[in-house]
Amino acid sequence: MTLIAHTGAAVFDGARLWGFGTLVLRDGRFAGVTGAVPEGAEVRVWQGGTLLPGFVDLQVNGGGGVMFNHAPTLATLAVMAKAHGRLGTRAFLATLISDTPDVTRAAIDAVAQARAQGMTGIAGLHLEGPHLSLARKGAHDGALIRPMGDGDLALLCAAVARVGNLMVTLAPEAARAAQIARLRDAGAIVSLGHSDCTFDAACAAMTAGATCVTHLFNAMSGLNSRAPGLVGAALDRPVSAGLIADGIHVHPATIRAALRAKPAGVFLVSDAMATAGSNIDSFMLNGRQVLRRDGRLTLADGTLAGADLTLARAVGVMVEQVGVPLVRALAMATSVPGALLRDTPCAGRFTLDVSANAIHLARDGTITAV
Repeated sequence: MTLIAHTGAAVFDGARLWGFGTLVLRDGRFAGVTGAVPEGAEVRVWQGGTLLPGFVDLQVNGGGGVMFNHAPTLATLAVMAKAHGRLGTRAFLATLISDTPDVTRAAIDAVAQARAQGMTGIAGLHLEGPHLSLARKGAHDGALIRPMGDGDLALLCAAVARVGNLMVTLAPEAARAAQIARLRDAGAIVSLGHSDCTFDAACAAMTAGATCVTHLFNAMSGLNSRAPGLVGAALDRPVSAGLIADGIHVHPATIRAALRAKPAGVFLVSDAMATAGSNIDSFMLNGRQVLRRDGRLTLADGTLAGADLTLARAVGVMVEQVGVPLVRALAMATSVPGALLRDTPCAGRFTLDVSANAIHLARDGTITAV
């Protein structure tokens, strides 16, 4: 048995921030937070910063120079998992942007294989499209967007058991309430996004079974005095919502207003592309070049295409620019998204006798694996 006591840093356990404490791991498993070093423990001393469960990211399109869409294979997932592991993410949903039925099936197969082999970091699959609104397609290829058919629904329902956690981003305009209910009953996490729907249509989809909203404020009908849209429904109804906190996709003042309106359920996503954990300055998405410039990822026409963001940086933006307490920002990157995962119950929080997957977040925002 190996007992290691980590001292000299604050400890965040997924809910509480311990300003002074010792994180104790027994054979890599969480053994508690104590006020003193246990007898016989090997001691590791940190120079400040915070020890915490690894990040949980529900929207990861690529990393390490590769895109899941370009090659939805086990090898691609391995590269992505390695890249995001170095960035502190210990559980993520590999995300496929709107594509053909054949590519979707390949993505399901790849994630199912990764899960069966116990590949580190792969918590499941996020299918962002193709059942979206053309009016709010963003960087998605409009030629691939289409309404959900019976065959699509059957494929998605069958995929749930294979991939562990399945998130499906769809627009109410492209999926019927009965289809949303079927997905919910099958165990999928139904998220609304890339939609120009009305407030009432959004609420109807939520009543049918949608429990989440994808990248709040981006690619969706906005909040208006007499037409609250999908943004209004997300803030008004008890659903969760992902947020790209890079200071580009959503203004810090807008984030502050959203958090006041919605004190629980908002979580951070990276919306990471191939650039994450790599030095590349461009890549291809559905045959179109995406450029990396000044912290932005855009198509040639300037349309934002994912984010050049890590969750460590998103936490920094939330604290430094939005002004939220560190404990809340850390929860938004760990336990809040982790609570949405149905087949990964301990993601984003320390649980007694469960593998800790701990990371160290230094004061300067850099990540060190424990």
